[in-house]
Amino acid sequence: MKITALETLRTEEFSNVLWVRVHTDAGLVGLGETFYGARSVQAHIHDVLAGRLLGRDPLRIEAINRDMVNLPMAQSSTGAEYRAASAIDIALWDLFGKACGQPVHQMLGGLCHDRVRVYNTCAGYGYVRSNRIRPVDTWNFSSDGPYEDLQAFMTDAGALAESLLEQGVTGMKIWPFDPAAIANNGLFITAEQMRDAVRPFEQIRKAVGDRMEIMVEFHCLWNLPTAKKIAKVLEDYAPTWYEDPIRMNSPQALAEYARSTDVWVCASETLGSRWPYKDMLEKDATHVVMADLCWTGGLTEGRKIAALAETWHRPFAPHDCTGPVGFIAAVHASLSQPNTLIQESVRAFYTGWYKELVTAVPRIENGYVYPMEGAGLGVELLPEVFQRSDLHVERSEL
Repeated sequence: MKITALETLRTEEFSNVLWVRVHTDAGLVGLGETFYGARSVQAHIHDVLAGRLLGRDPLRIEAINRDMVNLPMAQSSTGAEYRAASAIDIALWDLFGKACGQPVHQMLGGLCHDRVRVYNTCAGYGYVRSNRIRPVDTWNFSSDGPYEDLQAFMTDAGALAESLLEQGVTGMKIWPFDPAAIANNGLFITAEQMRDAVRPFEQIRKAVGDRMEIMVEFHCLWNLPTAKKIAKVLEDYAPTWYEDPIRMNSPQALAEYARSTDVWVCASETLGSRWPYKDMLEKDATHVVMADLCWTGGLTEGRKIAALAETWHRPFAPHDCTGPVGFIAAVHASLSQPNTLIQESVRAFYTGWYKELVTAVPRIENGYVYPMEGAGLGVELLPEVFQRSDLHVERSEL
């Protein structure tokens, strides 16, 4: 079997999402995806990677992955080069599964779990859907359905927690400190801003007590002293983890942060490839290892990151606040890795715009996600996607 064409697809409406389809002379087509900066990733695929991949055996996944990231400008990053490699790698695993008639989680070694618990990232329908990304307090609120969870956690987080528990979801991720960070460039936080940001935690604990786990997302927006100050205040509300409190470019600084609090530290989808994770683990800077397969090298690198985490006795928690194919790839990884703690999900996405784009989404019931059926990833783009007037397609052929 040979790769005969690389095809990329993106739309104006869902402008962060880029799909890659790897065509072969056997008639099999693998589907992959990455997220953010779709046009720059598309250019790298056709200008650089196509020449390295066309004509090759698509089942030599490890060798191809190495060649895609073995570039001077692709050094353990989540930049366009790694996002391009990630999308193609996911497509190659989809091909591998289709060639063998097995789901990707079987190709990764089989199920370690019959189901995996999910938490809800409290985003809304318009969150990161397009490149029109604004500060969190005005981040594309929408009335497209019942799960505008970003607006909900900023207004009545207690009611939101009750809504999630009704669906069996016992974990939620929120980021109420972002407005203060944006206002002050992450340098300091006032007493009033602290009270405003803490209010959702008070509402959750008042409404549902300790039945809800709270994951706190900081989006790398704070300096170290202020991040430590916030961490101490939030300890009273028993959060599950602090994610990206500072920029993930200093294992030493993050280790100092980790020593300052009893709450787990999560480091995160902003790290590219296993090498930065190794640096964080060696410094005892992180307790939960999170990776986004669409950014950090695909399934090939993702399972190595999970194994690295297990070596340090740390749990693995795949990231997902991106597109539908990436979410499905993460679910396959979660179910096949022994140290998976929990899978991120966004109910506004998998009950909403994902269904406009793909033939299937994972089954989520009572707070758990279940294995996908079918060969490969178990998903294709809907026929309607190929008929969209805002669709941009580019193809490199052998």
